[in-house]
Amino acid sequence: MKAGGKLALAAALLVLLAGLDLLAGGGGLSFPDHQILLKLRLPRLLTALLAGAALSLSGAQMQAIFRNPLADPHIMGISAGAGLGAAVAVILLASASALFYGMTVAAAAFVGAVVVSAIVLLISRKIASAPVLLICGVMIGFVFSATSSVLQYSAGEESLRVFYSWIAGRFEGNGVAGLGIMAGALAVGFAFALCNRKGLDIILFGDDYAALTGTSVRKVRLLSLTSACIATGAVTAFCGPIGFVGIVAPHIARALTGASVHKVILPCSLLTGGIIAVTADIISRIFPTPLPAGSTMAFIGIPFILYILLRND
Repeated sequence: MKAGGKLALAAALLVLLAGLDLLAGGGGLSFPDHQILLKLRLPRLLTALLAGAALSLSGAQMQAIFRNPLADPHIMGISAGAGLGAAVAVILLASASALFYGMTVAAAAFVGAVVVSAIVLLISRKIASAPVLLICGVMIGFVFSATSSVLQYSAGEESLRVFYSWIAGRFEGNGVAGLGIMAGALAVGFAFALCNRKGLDIILFGDDYAALTGTSVRKVRLLSLTSACIATGAVTAFCGPIGFVGIVAPHIARALTGASVHKVILPCSLLTGGIIAVTADIISRIFPTPLPAGSTMAFIGIPFILYILLRND
């Protein structure tokens, strides 16, 4: 094992031990602590693992099909669609109870993510050029984000509080249903990605080279987008638009393994992303007032992105 791989393994073990310590509350479990473990801490830890894994898996595929080191799972406007769905729920359910409110916002966000995913997949069947498809995704995201901003002007104070709580990104508050949906979406997305791994390897050399080898560039891109839309849509609905981990984790996986083939990069990105998300969640709870998961992820991810930009300059 490479030295970097040993360091990564040690870091992962430390994160795991820290997570277990937080789960246990730093001591033995009495009956009330046991209830807190099952209902609060364990669901939050599993949510962070699933969210980080799904976003990193999607990010690795986006970076491959667009051949862009800064591509991430939200680049196709999925988070913007989820945000519009959440904004609509906020406006229509201004007087609903807090519990019903939160569940409905997640469901509406999921519908918004599915709608944008369907639009992106339809466009990908018609457009062969990766840069043009990328621009279309960004434009779709701008349109949905602008619509969300317009709707927020008519929302009340309590509605905006719920919406901003969702959009800041969070790992807490998910029950068995939410975890099941996220786990199922990750499993389906990972299956699509593994089936498409050879196509992702070939497309790294360019669309023209892939076509010369007999590879269907559109099929590879469609499978990758389908995988990313499924995994990212579920995570965004239940956790909000968590950023940066989808960009950072695939680069760390490549650096640690020294590999570029996706049969190695995809599972390593999945594991790396889960560890990063759990780490961010642990850091967010160090402060007297816990920080949103999305903000903590940005603090971790921005320095790494700047490093990538400066290294490639």
